[in-house]
Amino acid sequence: MTTSNELQATIAQMVQRGKGILAADESLPTIAKRFAPIDVESTEESRRAYRALLFTAPGIEDYISGVIEFEETLAQSADDGTPLPEVLARRGIVPGIKVDKGKGPLALSPGDLITYGLDGLAERLQHYKSQGVRFAKWREVYAISEHNPTTLGIAANAEMLARYAAVCQEQGVVPIVEPEVLIDGDHSLARCAEVTEAVQKEIFHALHRHHVVLEHIVLKPNMVLPGKDHPDRASAEEIAAATLQVFRRSVPMAVPSINFLSGGMNPEESTANLNAMNAGFPDAPWLLSFSYGRALQQPVLQAWQGRAENVAAAQQALLKRARLNGAAQRGEYHSQMESEG
Repeated sequence: MTTSNELQATIAQMVQRGKGILAADESLPTIAKRFAPIDVESTEESRRAYRALLFTAPGIEDYISGVIEFEETLAQSADDGTPLPEVLARRGIVPGIKVDKGKGPLALSPGDLITYGLDGLAERLQHYKSQGVRFAKWREVYAISEHNPTTLGIAANAEMLARYAAVCQEQGVVPIVEPEVLIDGDHSLARCAEVTEAVQKEIFHALHRHHVVLEHIVLKPNMVLPGKDHPDRASAEEIAAATLQVFRRSVPMAVPSINFLSGGMNPEESTANLNAMNAGFPDAPWLLSFSYGRALQQPVLQAWQGRAENVAAAQQALLKRARLNGAAQRGEYHSQMESEG
């Protein structure tokens, strides 16, 4: 199989109507924060047990087409000894991997951030492929302030995403391109729209420069939202309209799927906003779907509490949220479904 055919086969499996991607790639510090409210210590075994719970949940393959994993998870197994990436693959769910190494300050550009991890990426991808991985994810973040992100910050982050995506495609791995304009702050919906449009335009210029094939990527962006400290809330319909306006201006039609991140929204908001896009704009040129982490997992953690006797209930919580987001991807979600079994 040629590299192009390999990439296309992965895209075809990842991009399916009614399905989205589960982000289960929390780093060690992040998953410790997720476990803390339920008084579960983050150990290698507790993390393995939790990821196994997620990956073996009955029925999720009907709504989840791919899972982004943390590197540690690739070497872990389900309770029956099956490697966790194989658990996913057997269910028709594509295993993926987070490959960036976290973020830090961009030199000589106060307030801007940059993500690390390009060194040795090709060799790491070859190893991950031997463990069953078929797609990767890299996240760049953009904080909004009076002066940020700067032109330099937007350009530098776009260059990193494009270089990462090019390496992935050369290795036959589909890249998820994740630029997240952060919800932190008191900025308006209009300000988020302005920054998101500038970020997306610069990213696609950079992808073009690096010969990245757009048909073989998945875009994982933020929705256009007011900052969490802004006094005015926006309705799902307002968020959908602003988001689609920005993406029509900045994202080429060749991109097969836009899988939004939840980025600080609660599970219900994430689902309602996605539904408003698909119900209100059914002619969008891309599949509009989800790649949620906390918005899928928060109810699961609350049900699990780290106890083996709660595994079935936790898996049902995951299935419910996956099902509701699958409905939102089709524009068929309504709030009454939250109270249904």
